[in-house]
Amino acid sequence: MLNIYVGNLPYSVNEDELRNLFSEFGEVSSAHVISDRDTGRSKGFGFVEMDNSEDGQKAIEALDGSDLGGRNIRVNEAKPRDDRPRRRF
Repeated sequence: MLNIYVGNLPYSVNEDELRNLFSEFGEVSSAHVISDRDTGRSKGFGFVEMDNSEDGQKAIEALDGSDLGGRNIRVNEAKPRDDRPRRRF
């Protein structure tokens, strides 16, 4: 399984569109567009999990820098989050 970060997404992209974009390269187990907790508005990035790592690498190579809705999206393997405490405001 490969977890993929997708950045610089148009704010109008939803999870179904993200899943469809990556499904051209193989089986997508999940697709999530991250949204602001307070407003519900997209933050412009998301994550896709693909069952097959080779298919995921093909998707990364093909889609990184490609145009989606007038924006050049960033696509790369997601890095694990650091174990750090949440910031409080």
